Amino acid sequence: MNVLVTGCSGFVGWKVSELLHQQGHMVLGVDNQNGAYDVNLKQWRLSQLQQLSNFRFLSLDVTRRSEMCDYFSSLATSETGRIDAVINLAARAGIRQSLEDPWAYFETNVNGTLNLLELCRTYGIGKFILASTSSVYGNSKVPFHEEMPAERPLSPYGASKKAAEALCYAYHSLYGLDVTVFRYFTVYGPAGRPDMSIFRFIQWITERELVTVFGDGSAQRDFTYVDDIARGTVLGLKPLGYEIINLGSDRPVAVREIIRQLEKLLGRTAEVKHVPRHSADVLATHADISRARDLLDWKPSNSIEDGLAKTVAWHQENRDWVKSVQVEQG
Repeated sequence: MNVLVTGCSGFVGWKVSELLHQQGHMVLGVDNQNGAYDVNLKQWRLSQLQQLSNFRFLSLDVTRRSEMCDYFSSLATSETGRIDAVINLAARAGIRQSLEDPWAYFETNVNGTLNLLELCRTYGIGKFILASTSSVYGNSKVPFHEEMPAERPLSPYGASKKAAEALCYAYHSLYGLDVTVFRYFTVYGPAGRPDMSIFRFIQWITERELVTVFGDGSAQRDFTYVDDIARGTVLGLKPLGYEIINLGSDRPVAVREIIRQLEKLLGRTAEVKHVPRHSADVLATHADISRARDLLDWKPSNSIEDGLAKTVAWHQENRDWVKSVQVEQG
């Protein structure tokens, strides 16, 4: 298959592209490598992908409709051939940042998705995968399952992803586009986003800086290792009609426990500073993953203990340049 992966130098996009390559697919990667977070991480991930034989990259922004139209048109007559599927991982992510610039989130997450859906319709591309988020559930009762109402997100980020999901359903209903929407739960792993807690905690503990924790550390997150997320996403290329599927670990862990495990792995004690919990933060996330099991025969294969060990190992191996990565407050 020829698979277009948007946001290919993003955290999940990088791993999805790698896995597609391993399975023998041609990966057409696009990314604008914006400055939403430190571009050194994006450039490092892209450098890994550019070593792969079945990977082609073009710097493109999914919000630029005319440029995306030109790209799809050129592919239709190129030696590479037509696109068989689109995996849309281009997104503005992060809860607190979305409060500061909600317009950027809706431009990328909603308008960018609309541009891609229209191009799928125009060029007869039958499969579309959208990366969504557990943030659409808001403060629903855990565990979160896909049939729950998801109409009260607590941030512009969550709201933008919910809007993108609605667009996907409309294009499925109107034009028969096969769509799989994945709601990711707190993805972590090597070369992760620097606004996410695990990256920040490793950086701060390693460099002996204050570890900022929102709330008392009792908040629980369904931390999910990036390789498991990538595997589930690629499984979603099969025909499913229209489905929303949770991808999570099904094992929530308290933030304070994550810090304890990182202290052991790093051999250092964290100096923790507690600050008030933000109103956009939920108390807990927990994925019901029975639908992923039933439809995709998917379940996570990396425990939090193994995943943290792999993440710390990558960080230590790359510390010379990673220590200069600007860590965001999440």
